[in-house]
Amino acid sequence: KTHDISTTASVPSMHFATFFVATVLIAPSSKAFTYPNFLKYRHRAIHKSLWTSSLSSMPHDDDEMPFYAMGVNYALQVNGAETLLTKDELDMLVKGFSDTLHRASDVDTRTVLQTYGPTLNDILSERNKKKIDGTKLEGAAFIKHFLDCNEDATQTESGLVYCEMTRGDGVTPTSTSTVEVHYHGTLIDGTVFDSSVDRGETISFPLGNVIKGWQEGLQLMKEGGKAVLLCPSDIAYGDKGNGPVIPPGATLKFEVELIQVTTPPEPEEQEPIRINLDEIISKQQKQQCCDDC
Repeated sequence: KTHDISTTASVPSMHFATFFVATVLIAPSSKAFTYPNFLKYRHRAIHKSLWTSSLSSMPHDDDEMPFYAMGVNYALQVNGAETLLTKDELDMLVKGFSDTLHRASDVDTRTVLQTYGPTLNDILSERNKKKIDGTKLEGAAFIKHFLDCNEDATQTESGLVYCEMTRGDGVTPTSTSTVEVHYHGTLIDGTVFDSSVDRGETISFPLGNVIKGWQEGLQLMKEGGKAVLLCPSDIAYGDKGNGPVIPPGATLKFEVELIQVTTPPEPEEQEPIRINLDEIISKQQKQQCCDDC
């Protein structure tokens, strides 16, 4: 139902053979709300018309479309390349793919990869860093503007911005609580990336399983309250982002209603086990005497 919100990571140095996955895709983090739930409910939210579009809109006939689909699949595996490459560079990418597939060039592919792969990785890493840095600067400007426009908003040491909309009168969750919430998540440009409100159903999850921004923000709320949370990337999805819906370095805005808090009871303290060493030693000595006899 929600996103996985936590770990951050910079683009690592990588072997050319894996640069598409590690550099271009910038794989989504594995923690947040709970990633499997996010996928399940996000898929529900996609309008059915996207999956049932008319066959007449397909660019080729039914005999050709399976192979066209193969090309679509390969293109999706390098999703994001269009944001890092120019049109001419994308055309060269396609030409390299086509020449290799059709054996149209006499050049040794291993030599190409070993010679130019490291250079490509450096180019993509540099461009990706600049893009992420730019996204973070845009997020910082958005947060500053929000604070200037909302006197009730406060910013914590982590960078979280908390703005109370409705004061709750119930209990406050802890890191071990399970919470039921309604939420509406957007990027700073207003793009909705996930919303239980739009789906018309709340979500429950252990608070310790979500991104740091949510863990901190919800512990500032009380049951029945509503608040706006602005989460910089450091306490959201970091430099990885989350798939195609949340860019690397993105600042996220959530409107959250805390509906119910369930906190497990504290474990009962047990009486410490008292050991009488003198009694044990005495028994051992008696046993030794019996054995000697």
